[in-house]
Amino acid sequence: MANNALAPRILLVKTSSLGDVVHNLPVATALRARFPEAAIDWVVEEAYTDIPRLHPAVGRVIPVALRRWRRRLFAFDTWREIASCRRELRRVAYDLVLDSQGLIKSALIARQTQLTPRGERVGYCAEAAREALAARAYDRCVGIPRNLHAVLRNRWLAAAAVGDAPDEEVDYSIASPPLVADWLPQTPYALLVSASSRADKSWPAASWLALAACLTSRGLSLVLPSGTADERRQAESLAAAMGGQATAAPLLPLAQVAGLCAGARLVVGLDTGLAHLAAALGRPTLCLFSGSDPALTGVLAGRGGATTVRNLGQMGHAASAAKACAAAAELLDASAS
Repeated sequence: MANNALAPRILLVKTSSLGDVVHNLPVATALRARFPEAAIDWVVEEAYTDIPRLHPAVGRVIPVALRRWRRRLFAFDTWREIASCRRELRRVAYDLVLDSQGLIKSALIARQTQLTPRGERVGYCAEAAREALAARAYDRCVGIPRNLHAVLRNRWLAAAAVGDAPDEEVDYSIASPPLVADWLPQTPYALLVSASSRADKSWPAASWLALAACLTSRGLSLVLPSGTADERRQAESLAAAMGGQATAAPLLPLAQVAGLCAGARLVVGLDTGLAHLAAALGRPTLCLFSGSDPALTGVLAGRGGATTVRNLGQMGHAASAAKACAAAAELLDASAS
């Protein structure tokens, strides 16, 4: 992309999953700061379109449905939707198409775009991409250390794409009004994100119950969200074991889940997208690790919020309930001061 462009048109390609999409929000912030007049669009999986729309710098959000299309690849409607998506990707010409996903599927999306005469598609080099073959789809490849946190990898890639020096500024720039709903408790609540799509990321039920007792002793009600019917049943069972101060939330659109996070006094979750969303919204957040590395995907507070998040545990070693209770208390006390 030409360095003297004052109002470039930029397309961000970061399709999934929820946590990955949240990790890319600081890229939109940085690009808007670098080019205040830029038009910034975003390609994202249809389930997560509400997240880019929270960012004031993002204009057009282009949904894709790769997960759904794969399940019905030979259906006529699938190919009609794919054709429509391709038309959307080519509706305007971009000065920069930035693929921070680094997968073959995201690279193929980037290749469908239309460029201005000096436009280019930029992504990770083969050694840095999650799938090395993706690098062949880009006009320019950038080498980024693989041992950086995911947020910083995205930020460094964007900086290289526009000729800036990399930095570690993290500014998600999103906000959401707290959710208002009849089923929500009338007292302050903690949001307990107990479900994960991966068994190795889970935390024992006994530990959740011990943490629940610690939080209710401080006068907090408990709300357990879920993203699927199976998760809802698990949340209902766990909430019942926690007692009358716990509520299993109904299945909600992602925009309302953001409001649920925004209204919480504290969010405790596994290494899943909702914990990262809560941190991006500036809520005191405790993230529990056992199946992933917090150095690479731990929750990061945004600008001015260094004390609002904690990561506990490590790959293969879950944190104890006692440590979680102590960390939760510290976060609550810090946010109250």
